[in-house]
Amino acid sequence: MATTADIRNGLVINFNHDLFQITEFQHVKPGKGAAFVRTKLKSLTTGRVIDNTFNSGVTIYPVRVERRKFQYLYKDETGYNFMDQETFDQINIDEKLVEGADMMKEGQEVEIMINGENDTPLSCELPPFVELEVTYAEPGIKGDTANSPKKRVEVESGAKIMVPLFIESGQKIRVDTRTREYVERVK
Repeated sequence: MATTADIRNGLVINFNHDLFQITEFQHVKPGKGAAFVRTKLKSLTTGRVIDNTFNSGVTIYPVRVERRKFQYLYKDETGYNFMDQETFDQINIDEKLVEGADMMKEGQEVEIMINGENDTPLSCELPPFVELEVTYAEPGIKGDTANSPKKRVEVESGAKIMVPLFIESGQKIRVDTRTREYVERVK
């Protein structure tokens, strides 16, 4: 058991019979009245984000979570299959627990959050940046440079990303997995 003073970003708590990860929090001490903590909570089972306000000093119930490195192997009808980098055990994860799955390629290293009490996977996170090869790009239209022109390309994993006009098929690009935005060309 812990109190609202122990709240930090990334903490996983048991709240309303569900597991939530704290993505943002703000401790507020108004001039009049009691202090409180405003939070954004992301459900690890549904992916839904909710806003919640805790009164200062309220008891919260943190859950022990482990982050382990896994390697993405393949996708089949049951979900995504990963291999633990240390023990070489394989696990299967449901499609809805994997964020940005269309930017994963075989052999990619990911981080999986596992509930420490019953060893069930909670979520799968890609690294912040991935390098992907462009498989299809429409040619850029000459003269169409009014305001930072972009075009849609398809990368090797099947994701569609907006990139600048000078990107062509066969080039490798770095993509931010959190915002799904083009970052730079990779040499």
